[in-house]
Amino acid sequence: MRVFPPRRIVCLTEETVETLYLLGEDARIVGVSGYAVRPPQVRREKPRIAAFITADVDKILALEPDLVLTFSDLQAGIVAELVKRGVAVHAFNQRDLAGIYAMIETLGALVGVPEKSTKLAAELRERVAAVTARMKDGPRPRVYFEEWDEPMISGIGWVSEVVEAAGGSEVFPELARRDAAKDRIVTPEQVIEARPDIVIGSWCGKKFQPDRFAARPGFDALPAVRDGFLREVKSALILQPGPAALTDGLDAIAAIISEWRASRS
Repeated sequence: MRVFPPRRIVCLTEETVETLYLLGEDARIVGVSGYAVRPPQVRREKPRIAAFITADVDKILALEPDLVLTFSDLQAGIVAELVKRGVAVHAFNQRDLAGIYAMIETLGALVGVPEKSTKLAAELRERVAAVTARMKDGPRPRVYFEEWDEPMISGIGWVSEVVEAAGGSEVFPELARRDAAKDRIVTPEQVIEARPDIVIGSWCGKKFQPDRFAARPGFDALPAVRDGFLREVKSALILQPGPAALTDGLDAIAAIISEWRASRS
């Protein structure tokens, strides 16, 4: 029997966890992805029952969820198995800021609190607009965002938009419109030609290593390497298409760009 609003929710993606906490609906969450770290208390409050592209379907079923929340084609296999087993699933697929706001409002509707989610989305829009207004004056550094190192993968849509909102000029905006990581692979020659002033590494779950980046052949010619502007933003802050990217992720990138501007004055 289907229940509305759902009382028992399994979140296989981190941004839905954070959103439900921000909506004050975290009591509904009965299981989360092993990568869920926001807010910090989720680590001790909620059982971890999946990775990202793998999940133990029997463990999920044992939680008797009314709804399972997933993200992207990467979880399509999990979704298919859950649907076959009779579970209600909603698969989000947001890849830009507009999609993040839509995810928040859709999630609110799914759990029966549309007023809360409309308010949260509006607050986040206002926050991004405020940072954009604050950072619009001053030189705009060329920013290369690296999502992975081997192969080199540039940033996805929402990351590109966050860089622009924070006062930067993203060097591969045309690639950012491509959803699949394999379609955002760049060559060393492309990065050298782009001549970024700032490099931001966020290697999707492993620590960015500036020395390794700088040691790549030909990269000593990059302004970012020459001037020492190789910075890390933790993947939990920027690579999840949800509130984190619009708050702490945006703030972290704006701080890096402010530091770069100050170095030029």
